[in-house]
Amino acid sequence: MDTGKRRILHVLPVAVPPHAWQGFAEQFPAGILDGDTEVEFTAPARGPANMIDSDYERTISDVAVLAAVESVLAAAENAERDFAAIVVNSMSDSGLLALRSRVAIPVVGAGQASLTLASCLGSRIGVVTMWRPWHALYSSAAAAAGISERLVSVRDIGIRPDAEELLGDRETVYPRLLDACSKAIQEDGADVLILGSTTMHPAHQFLAEQLDVPLINPGVAAQQLAQQLVRARLTHSRRAHPAPARPDSGLLAALTART
Repeated sequence: MDTGKRRILHVLPVAVPPHAWQGFAEQFPAGILDGDTEVEFTAPARGPANMIDSDYERTISDVAVLAAVESVLAAAENAERDFAAIVVNSMSDSGLLALRSRVAIPVVGAGQASLTLASCLGSRIGVVTMWRPWHALYSSAAAAAGISERLVSVRDIGIRPDAEELLGDRETVYPRLLDACSKAIQEDGADVLILGSTTMHPAHQFLAEQLDVPLINPGVAAQQLAQQLVRARLTHSRRAHPAPARPDSGLLAALTART
């Protein structure tokens, strides 16, 4: 049904069931979404089961994200008309470059968006995250953004994350996150911080109110960048991201079909 609003599609890179998508939708507090914009979520039918914790899962998630979007393209009469932009709702930026090659509408990744924003707000960037296997995501994203030398701190709290339950036991998690933020600032010299996952958004307000440096919520950064690109009628360069000669949605569907 056409609501007359600009629809932005958020793609999760892991096989999160639909009943858990509302937890991700809650990362956009009042005032974040433009009045003429609405957000929809999707996730791969198959892919990493919960989190992206290794090179193996990062590769699978790239394919899974592309397949999830191909499914939306196949179901819509004209997906690039129906959707104004696509957001990869993860610091992993899974499938980001492939999606830019596949579609002409803007495609934004939470990792790239939050690091770019951080570079505008400070000179020494820190990331506070859940556990060590995610550290590689941030060095890769910083290198892709050309700001590796400005990523001075990555700290974790040693708790395995959960894409469905998000932060789980907040009485345990929140104080540990605050301690990690404080150490990133005081010991590592970070002057701007990023939450290391879009699944960590419930802690943003609690932490931001107690810190004296900016704290970036990556999902919000990506959403607002997507909105800005749509308003400005800008999208990625076809010279930088050439379209595929022969998209193979059939192969992607076969690889990711439910069994």
